Amino acid sequence: MLFNSYEFIFLFLPITFFTYFYLIHKRFTATAKIFLVFASLFFYSWWNINYLPLILLSLLFNYSIGKILNQKREIKLSKKGVLIFGVFINLALLGYYKYSDFFIENINNILNLQIPLLHLALPLAISFFTFQQIAFLVDSYRQETSEYNFLNYALFVTFFPQLIAGPIVHHKEMMPQFFATKNLVKNYKNIALGLFIFSIGLFKKVVIADSFAVWADKGFDEATALNFIDAWSSSLSYTFQLYFDFSGYTDMAIGAALLFNIKLPINFNSPYKALNIQDFWRRWHITLSRFLKDYIYIPLGGNRKGELYTYRNLMITFLLGGIWHGAAWSFLFWGFLHGLALSIHRFWKRFKISMPKLLAWFLTFNFINITWIFFRAHTWNDAFKVLHGMFHIEPKEISHFISEKLTILEKLYQKIYNIFATEIDTNRSHTIVSFFAHFRDEKYAFIYIVIAFITVLFAKNSQEIAQKFQANSYYLAINTFLFVAAIYILSFGTYSEFLYFNF
Repeated sequence: MLFNSYEFIFLFLPITFFTYFYLIHKRFTATAKIFLVFASLFFYSWWNINYLPLILLSLLFNYSIGKILNQKREIKLSKKGVLIFGVFINLALLGYYKYSDFFIENINNILNLQIPLLHLALPLAISFFTFQQIAFLVDSYRQETSEYNFLNYALFVTFFPQLIAGPIVHHKEMMPQFFATKNLVKNYKNIALGLFIFSIGLFKKVVIADSFAVWADKGFDEATALNFIDAWSSSLSYTFQLYFDFSGYTDMAIGAALLFNIKLPINFNSPYKALNIQDFWRRWHITLSRFLKDYIYIPLGGNRKGELYTYRNLMITFLLGGIWHGAAWSFLFWGFLHGLALSIHRFWKRFKISMPKLLAWFLTFNFINITWIFFRAHTWNDAFKVLHGMFHIEPKEISHFISEKLTILEKLYQKIYNIFATEIDTNRSHTIVSFFAHFRDEKYAFIYIVIAFITVLFAKNSQEIAQKFQANSYYLAINTFLFVAAIYILSFGTYSEFLYFNF
């Protein structure tokens, strides 16, 4: 069940919301929590019920290990040994499902063997709930978790808004909110704000991200060769697809959680405004960056053992961050490039040389855009096809592109003019439907790219908008427009999975 599906929007979410608060209103608080856990597990198993036993076993195992680690009295077993065992089992489970075929393929290639692949289906969200529970075990070892109740723990892990693709949350961030008395009654301001943020995310995903997906897929997967214009159009389309897809998911998760008076941590903060690579990672997928820093980089020694060890720790952290995203050498290479960039940035800072902001942004954004190519491409050939086109400039192509796009803009203006100049309502409706039915035509891609640049660089992000939100007719009109536009596009049957479901 996708956040951007009719089943979720019109059935699952409202039924879960009203049932949860009805049970609380009747003072069945524990029953309400049980219902929310079962609803979340139903949401999780919607894709494939075979995933359900795996997450249940993971819940039971990590709850038991965490309970041992949280005990303040001495136990016969070494707590550090218990922690290592718990983390090992989690990583082994993740490795078995996610990386088995990757290792077998490479062993076959190196040793010229014919070991058959396992062809295991990757369990949904295993990367996210594994990292979340590893963080929980480490926090328990550090005595940073306080209460132990299996129902509460199950709710912490399975809460459906953040279950599938994060944010990766800490126990201490979530559980106090479920216990707070004020959160056990409907908060109409939270409901209004939650629906507003959810609609922003839905619009990002359905109208923007899925449109860029069409053009990115053509360039990366369908074209055999790309010229300069098409290559840049393909790479930028994926760069913006990924941004609006994942930030859209995060907005929808935050919005859905707010309906239940739960505030999830911010996961995006206008990352394409970053002026250096370190700033980018403070803005992009913030909870993953936090996990990598707190549970890999700092335990490796962080920056406490000198420059060389710091560079080593950065590289190890981002190699692991790269391979976490997928079992492929391209993800590992993507992680290597970011680890290298962070090391170079750290080295550059030693000289205390300031760079003009425009140049700093230009270098940072283009590095991110180019490295996303390895993140997106299914094969090395696909990646180098796009890269070759991006740096193979033909002046004639550029002049032809400019003249062609000016003609398209002129025709687009005429279409829009006709919509509002038509006197007969039926003709106007037909014109509007016809216009939107073709709005994903490849010839309009450059318009979307320009609008996307303006949006990510100059528009306020969702959280900035939320800070000024008021439940009035102005925001209701915006909410209605975003929601209706997204639902209208969904009526064409064009909704798709979120990209991070694959990671």
